[in-house]
Amino acid sequence: MTTHDSGLLSADPSTLRDHTRIQARPRLLYIDNLRTAVIIGVILVHLAVTYGFDADWMYYEGGETNPVFNAVALMLAGIGMAFALGLLFLIAGYFTPPAFDRKGSRGFVVDRLKRLAIPWLFYAIFLNPLVHYAVDVHGGDCQGSLFDCQFQGSFWDYLRVYPGTLGSWGDGPVWFLEALLVFSLFYALWRQLVARRASAIDGPLRRPLPLPSDGSIAIFALAIGLVTFIVRFWFTAFDFIEPFHFEFARFTQYVALFAAGTWAYRGDWLATFSDRRVRTWRWVALLCILILPALIVASGGLSGEFDERIAHGVNWLSFAYSVWEGFMAVSMVIVVLAWFRSHFNQQGRLARLMSQTSFAVYVIHPAVIVPLALFLSGIEMNLSLKFLVVAPFAVALCYLVAYGLRQVPGLKAILG
Repeated sequence: MTTHDSGLLSADPSTLRDHTRIQARPRLLYIDNLRTAVIIGVILVHLAVTYGFDADWMYYEGGETNPVFNAVALMLAGIGMAFALGLLFLIAGYFTPPAFDRKGSRGFVVDRLKRLAIPWLFYAIFLNPLVHYAVDVHGGDCQGSLFDCQFQGSFWDYLRVYPGTLGSWGDGPVWFLEALLVFSLFYALWRQLVARRASAIDGPLRRPLPLPSDGSIAIFALAIGLVTFIVRFWFTAFDFIEPFHFEFARFTQYVALFAAGTWAYRGDWLATFSDRRVRTWRWVALLCILILPALIVASGGLSGEFDERIAHGVNWLSFAYSVWEGFMAVSMVIVVLAWFRSHFNQQGRLARLMSQTSFAVYVIHPAVIVPLALFLSGIEMNLSLKFLVVAPFAVALCYLVAYGLRQVPGLKAILG
């Protein structure tokens, strides 16, 4: 029994029963499946950018695209961008309190450094230089190149100039690990500060939080939107601030949903939020989806002349987009969680293996899909069609490579 766990022995019986009720929960298989689905979505988005969708990425293959495909991709990307990463932060927040409860402050911090900082450094030191070297030697259409177009020289020559050229600590997908590590450390600090005022077992941290009303959830969504609008006076959406590679314009949502995840764990909200209440938020999500085309048209998304006012500043377009994003994020998180809870709370062997491998896939997928795209770059076809053909192979290859890497003893410790 750890020192932290030994605090249970001094608890009164009613508090001990509450603690046991909160801690003894079955594994939420639908959360594992949902996390797998979101990470597959991340792979597909990055592959779509490779094949013509306009966003920040490492490699772009020039060529013709289908306008219908582009319009559909823009809609799907707009929806996904509004909630998917926030959903991952909420899930991470949900599992943060029990990890802290089990390990105590010091053990929790050490565990988070091991689980987040080591994969982050593994990617930054080993994988990222290899991916960028492959792109810069190949040249591509030169948009993704760190150099004028094509690097001439060996990998060791490249490493001598690589750190100064890149200037980012969280390039690619690992900015998420970097941000989650920061959130986790702040959570640990907050728990320490609260513990000075109340014992770890008798204080408010152990008391189940009541399920919020729909009105409270709506105020929460509006607050996310309004604070996001204010933050975008200084930080622009779609711009990544180096060297952290953080898109601070969306961090209001990420912080809020991470915090909501910790509250959801204490109140067991994922189990107690009824399907009847979910119906209300399905209508909110549908309304937000119907509004999205108007925002895309207003921002020039279909004409190709992007109106930068939607991304920052004091104007109606930024205000509308920010508030829309707040309600879209909250409503879609509720709807998607409830849908997976109802339909995907079971796993076969393949789904279990994929959920066990998904973290590794998230970390290494650029080192799979970028070389794959470079290898197939000589095949000329419409980029939209190429995406449809390559996508299933890319996803399967990511999981196969990640599974193989996790069989290596040292790498399994790094990649989860």
